[in-house]
Amino acid sequence: MFLQPKKTKYKKIKKGNKLKFNFKNNKLKFGDIGLLSIESGIITARQIESARQIINRKIKRKGKVWIRVFPNLPVTSKPTEVRMGKGKGNVSHWCVKVASGTMLFEICNDNSYDSIKALKSGNYKLPIKTKIVKNI
Repeated sequence: MFLQPKKTKYKKIKKGNKLKFNFKNNKLKFGDIGLLSIESGIITARQIESARQIINRKIKRKGKVWIRVFPNLPVTSKPTEVRMGKGKGNVSHWCVKVASGTMLFEICNDNSYDSIKALKSGNYKLPIKTKIVKNI
C-alpha cells in the first residue's frame, strides 16, 4: 500500500508554488548515511515507495531505513474526454513538495558500502537530483 494520510481536514488542496531551500530537515537525525535533495520538486507516493523497496533490497534488510518525507498533498485529475467545468476532479494520487536541501532517506547499517550502493539505486527512482551525505 502506498503512503497517504489516514485523515485530512480538506479533501482537495491547491498545489501552490515551488519551495526554496529547507533549513530544518537538512541534517541527519536517525541514521549514518542519508539521501539529500539538491533541487526542489514534487515526489509522488509511488516514487517514494519504489525507492524504499529498492533500498531495502540492496541492504538485504540488515539495517534500518527511515523515510523523512511523507506525501500529504492530494493531486486531482479529471477523467479523459470530460468537458471543462463541473468542479475539480477526484484525487488521483498523493505527493509531497520537496525543497532543495531536504533529507529524504536515512540508513543505519554496519556496512557503509552497501548503504551507499542502496541509496544510489534508490536515487534512480526519484525525479529530482540528490546526493549522498555521511555522518562525520
